[in-house]
Amino acid sequence: MAMAQGGAATAPAETPRALSAEEYAKAKAFKVKDLDNDTYVKFENTYVLDRYEMRKPYFITGDDGLKKRIDLYKLIAKDGMQELGTMIYYTNEKGTLYTAVLPGFRADAAIWGKYFEDIHAIDKEEKNFVLKLSYVLSKEFGFQLYKAANQGKNLKAESGTYSNNICFPGTQQVTMADGATRALKDIRPGDQVVTVDPGSHRATTVRVKALVAHEAKNYAITSLLVVAGREQATANGTEVHISSRVLQATPNHPMMTASGKKRVGDINEGEQIICQDENTHTYQTFTVFNKMEAAGGVQPVYNIVADGGSTFMMNGVMVLQK
Repeated sequence: MAMAQGGAATAPAETPRALSAEEYAKAKAFKVKDLDNDTYVKFENTYVLDRYEMRKPYFITGDDGLKKRIDLYKLIAKDGMQELGTMIYYTNEKGTLYTAVLPGFRADAAIWGKYFEDIHAIDKEEKNFVLKLSYVLSKEFGFQLYKAANQGKNLKAESGTYSNNICFPGTQQVTMADGATRALKDIRPGDQVVTVDPGSHRATTVRVKALVAHEAKNYAITSLLVVAGREQATANGTEVHISSRVLQATPNHPMMTASGKKRVGDINEGEQIICQDENTHTYQTFTVFNKMEAAGGVQPVYNIVADGGSTFMMNGVMVLQK
């Protein structure tokens, strides 16, 4: 036993430890009875759930208008009061509760693998759960888990075809003059599509002269997830409204960012681009939340030739013409 100054005995420091598989299962099965009022909860006389930084819940509303709730608690081993991870309680608009356990950094790969399996299982039932959770975690912890949660691939390790073609997959949705959208592969000469001035954000329409189709190959495809979040602190918690868009393009297609013109493949997470807000129908700045590159499978890719303007709206995202 160590001796403190003056001869007094001190207890040895606890050896830091990781969350075990058994503890992971126990924690996931445990539910807080009253998320509104229970800020410090003990279970099995072995563990403590302590509301994370005494934060009130997040109430997140997406483009679908449905409000979800996220509560975070620290998972602590009572013996030594060691923090093992973070409990995540996600309640949908119907009152259905989903639970996940974010392991501490000392947890081994198998535990992290289980966490990713669990949040993806929830994501299958709750659209954009991973996006909403990642938004909250990035706000609270100062790092981004979306890429890890989606197990983002690096195209350079795959067999995707890089080419000089500056195009989009045919399933991408083009904004038409009447505000409706249409799959790119279905655009025809004479169609009227929206173009937006990158500086003024003023929208006008232009006529399509031609739809250029390139032969089917296993093209390299860059996917950008862009997000805009508006927050407001209330007496009950933090109200968050999230809008998101996903754009897919060949890596060399040009786009205008806040820092200038760039190829899609060169755009980094955190950069800002112009998108249309579905609710206000205005053009606003969205932030690139995640970028992934992967071989897109054998398919033709397309591009529009128009009689004016410099941009198109593709999946609600402003892209430059070729």
